[in-house]
Amino acid sequence: MMRPCLLFGLSLALLISGAHMATLNIRNNCPYTIWPGTLTAGGGAQLPNTGFELAPQASNSINVPAPWTGRLWARTQCSTSSGSFSCATANCGSGQVACNGAGAVPPASLAEFTLAANGGQDFYDVSLVDGFNLPVSITPQGGSGPTCTTTSCAANVNSVCPSELAVRGSDGSIIACKSACVAFNQPQYCCTGDFDSPETCQPTDYSRIFKGQCPQAYSYAYDDPSSTFSCTGGPNYLITFCP
Repeated sequence: MMRPCLLFGLSLALLISGAHMATLNIRNNCPYTIWPGTLTAGGGAQLPNTGFELAPQASNSINVPAPWTGRLWARTQCSTSSGSFSCATANCGSGQVACNGAGAVPPASLAEFTLAANGGQDFYDVSLVDGFNLPVSITPQGGSGPTCTTTSCAANVNSVCPSELAVRGSDGSIIACKSACVAFNQPQYCCTGDFDSPETCQPTDYSRIFKGQCPQAYSYAYDDPSSTFSCTGGPNYLITFCP
């Protein structure tokens, strides 16, 4: 945990520089406990809270200094064995509840953010590029702009997941759904190599399954036009799992 004097120093520096703090409010609407995790992108400093437990109907808030680029997700079916913490889906592999700079092991439903300094233009999206484990939504609290609206993947993609993409739990039920890129690691699914452009990387039968369930979410890497949202004015954001 960050010491109070260091936290005060960070807050003072942000105030002097004119930057602002955005609050990410994270809510669990699922009927079971989840373990949200956070990751700062691009080698930036990790947030003070990179992972925590969230009971059903509980909420937690994280203050994020802007500018910030990163992602959130939630782990499921977690437990501790021989002193090591791990989860059946979206595990971050740190062996602890805190992810400490480790990202989610796919498949994982992601809430992604690029928050601008000084109330500039934020960008956010729900991404299923790494697959799906939980429904999730992002709702701006304040801000303005033509796409400053809620985006969500509220459907249970696991219910239509093809067997070749399915991740099964100990009871045989489908607990997560891989993307075709994660499952097959081929350029046409991963938008790599000869397919590394919007013109050459097109929707596939697999990405259409995700898009059909969650039209607002990214279903593959170049699924930008219907999946990127933005706000100006420095709003806070509500991230709801199982909206």
